[in-house]
Amino acid sequence: MTRRMSTPADPGRPVPLLNTANALTAVRIVVVPVFALFVVVSDMRQPGWRVAACVAFCVAAATDYIDGWIARRWNLVTSFGKIADPIADKALIGSGLVLLSVYGHIPVWVTAVILVREFGVTGLRFWIIRRAVIAASRGGKIKTSLQVLAIAWCLAPVPPPLDRVGWWAMMAAMVVTVGTGLDYLMRVLRLRREPAPSAWAGDDEAADPGTPVEPAPLSRGEAA
Repeated sequence: MTRRMSTPADPGRPVPLLNTANALTAVRIVVVPVFALFVVVSDMRQPGWRVAACVAFCVAAATDYIDGWIARRWNLVTSFGKIADPIADKALIGSGLVLLSVYGHIPVWVTAVILVREFGVTGLRFWIIRRAVIAASRGGKIKTSLQVLAIAWCLAPVPPPLDRVGWWAMMAAMVVTVGTGLDYLMRVLRLRREPAPSAWAGDDEAADPGTPVEPAPLSRGEAA
């Protein structure tokens, strides 16, 4: 039985690769093909299998919020988590969008716009990673929540006219996705013009000008 943690891990001690946060990320990666299989078996026509697919998707999406919180709360951030977490996220959201487009529940162009933004921001993140950190914005978190809501609603066998909620949620998700992507691009370009490395802080947080900032990727669980 795993011992329940009562205090955060010592930041000065090495973080073990096998920890709760990484285990949840691995679970999300494993659930993605299971979710995809449920969608294919359902053919988006059988209510029972659609419910199973929706539940699998929601469980996988929930682990994204939980593993990030655990990693930050208990100082369990690892290099594996920083790499595997966004890969798992993109795999889950990407597979959901592609499958919904294949079965005609959302237009292909919507899926294309969202995926181009997601992979574009990921590329920008690795491009700027050696120079500075760009902190996650509230818009990024709203974007992820809207994407999860829209996909889950479209997966579920919701009767009309309530099924249109999924469509409008998807449109809102696309607008916020594009908007946050453009905001991220502008911040990257602005940062590239600065003479010295620095970190972008949120509205309520500012870096101490006397403290050197070491470049590092976004912590796991943070949406850009």
